[in-house]
Amino acid sequence: MLKMIFYIFELKKELLVCLSLSVLYVTYYLVEVVKKPLLICGKGEFRQMLEEKVPLLNEPYWPTPWCVESRLQTVIASVLRSRILPTVNYRREILRLSDGGQVALDWADAPGGDATRPVMLVLPGLTGGSHADYVRCLVAAARQLGAHCVVFNNRGLGGVPLTTPRLYCAVSHEDLAEVVEAVRGRGGPLLGVGVSLGGLILGHYLAAHGERARLHAALIVSSPLDVERGSACIERPPLNALLSRHMARNLRNTVRAHAPLRAGPWDWAAVDASRSVRQFDAAFTTKHFGFASVEHYYRAATLRGKLERVRVPLLCLCAADDPFQPLHGE
Repeated sequence: MLKMIFYIFELKKELLVCLSLSVLYVTYYLVEVVKKPLLICGKGEFRQMLEEKVPLLNEPYWPTPWCVESRLQTVIASVLRSRILPTVNYRREILRLSDGGQVALDWADAPGGDATRPVMLVLPGLTGGSHADYVRCLVAAARQLGAHCVVFNNRGLGGVPLTTPRLYCAVSHEDLAEVVEAVRGRGGPLLGVGVSLGGLILGHYLAAHGERARLHAALIVSSPLDVERGSACIERPPLNALLSRHMARNLRNTVRAHAPLRAGPWDWAAVDASRSVRQFDAAFTTKHFGFASVEHYYRAATLRGKLERVRVPLLCLCAADDPFQPLHGE
């Protein structure tokens, strides 16, 4: 009988501990995790349109309760998208550039037909291409909206040979300008969507061209608007550093895959030894694009202070807990 009493007591104690932990987690979730989006936009027609047409801006965001950590969300979402989203059968178009280079434009459906249908031009992130899971997600969204979708694969990506000894970086928006000219007029309004590095390239194009930009509207997703601060976030151990290491490996593989780059003014030993994005940029990107240092490159890549030059409707969508640039870094 005494043993039974002790057993019930221990069981109640365990239940009490579990209940207490559950209450603490629910409190943390409701107070610290569930938040309304923060809209940073001056008063005017654009803000009024966002507030009226995008009801999500006025609703709290409820992350999956069992997955609230940003890096875990990134990994799990990528795995789920890869398995759930259907394969996209693109129609490839090779665009020859003015300097002899070439890029691939992958159309998710044939352009033409209804000339009023908008065209969504997608710029993938670092070393990303048409078959990236997040790109396929954007293709699915474009189809739901009834828009054509075309994906811009940067030089050296998407299986396209490199015909000049030149790749791409966050500030090299000249190729995008030629892509825009090639795509515009093949449907209705031309919309630009850039993810991560693609968003930086898109932002620099819009800032550089101002009123001459040939896009009707643009969306930048998960791009570090302050690249200097974002770089510091990427280097933080242990988890961010692991993601940076993975990205550096993809960059090394991209560079190694192209023979025209083998005779460049960079130290291949330093390129091969790079184990972070910053180390790779110091060993390769800065020399490839003529920057004095990686700090100089990151200052040039930063969009902060340049967005005021943009003259087309532009929405920058950033997560407050982005592992590469959280809210305090914007």
